[in-house]
Amino acid sequence: MNWVEIKALHKLYSDKEVKFNQTINKSPVFKMHEQAGEIRKERKKYVANDAFFLVYKTKYLAEFNKYKEFLETQGFLKPQLKFSKKAIDLLISFDEGLKNGKLTKLREDLIEAQESVKGFSLMFFKNEKYLDKHSSLVDAIKKVLDVELVDNKSQQYLYVLQCYKPKLIILCENGNFLNRDKLPRENNYELWYAGGRNVPKLEYTSEIRRGLPIYYSADWDKDGLEIYQLAKERIPDLKLLHPDGISRSIDITEHKSHWLDPEQPELLSGLEARLYSERHRVKIKELIIKNHWITEEGNNLKVMIENSDFKE
Repeated sequence: MNWVEIKALHKLYSDKEVKFNQTINKSPVFKMHEQAGEIRKERKKYVANDAFFLVYKTKYLAEFNKYKEFLETQGFLKPQLKFSKKAIDLLISFDEGLKNGKLTKLREDLIEAQESVKGFSLMFFKNEKYLDKHSSLVDAIKKVLDVELVDNKSQQYLYVLQCYKPKLIILCENGNFLNRDKLPRENNYELWYAGGRNVPKLEYTSEIRRGLPIYYSADWDKDGLEIYQLAKERIPDLKLLHPDGISRSIDITEHKSHWLDPEQPELLSGLEARLYSERHRVKIKELIIKNHWITEEGNNLKVMIENSDFKE
């Protein structure tokens, strides 16, 4: 349920009717109350029956008043507002957590880590791309928490995050780590971002490597590991970093990259087995069997470097 539905239910309660709109027409909440005989359709509007008023007072009224007061106080209450109920509850919990001190450490950690929109989305929503299409919610989160989340957007060119004395290069599948400079610069990691599958440009990078070892940081899903293989064709000594992040369900996160032949995990979803160490192959099989994946942003670059066997 979102704010449009929440507001429409209240209008039904206060005015005894509400006009149809696209959201209300598709709303499972309105359908539920219609099937229960608590509201009925009349031409282009819903009309409340007597039973609805008691149901609304019991189930929705206190929550509506709480939401309305919060949204008004924060300056979020605009005609185009479509925040989901979950998003409003989350914003309220952030506000209350900062006031009572329970989220002070979280806010400090977000600032210290230079957290990105994608990373924040992964922490609090069903997947790391949820907030990409909810810019107004991103703005609200920034305001309530008083933090600046790094933008995900990046063009499809080779980007380099430099440091004073690089000891190695990490080629990243996504641009998120390049937007967070503190950890790589403190540890002398130079980060590259080519733009996902846009790897042909890597053929021209031999000179700018300066003889430094180069490693690959990937999403551990079928698409991410295929991109690693494409990159390794251009840079044969490219070494794949082993993930330290927690895997998540592909179904629950509504992820778009699906493993092939899940009933035969030993086939590694069609990936080239020779390009992976035994440890890598074990992890890939595990992910296929569980139907899970590991997002690149869920890993820690320093941990992956320190735990990697550079002889692989």
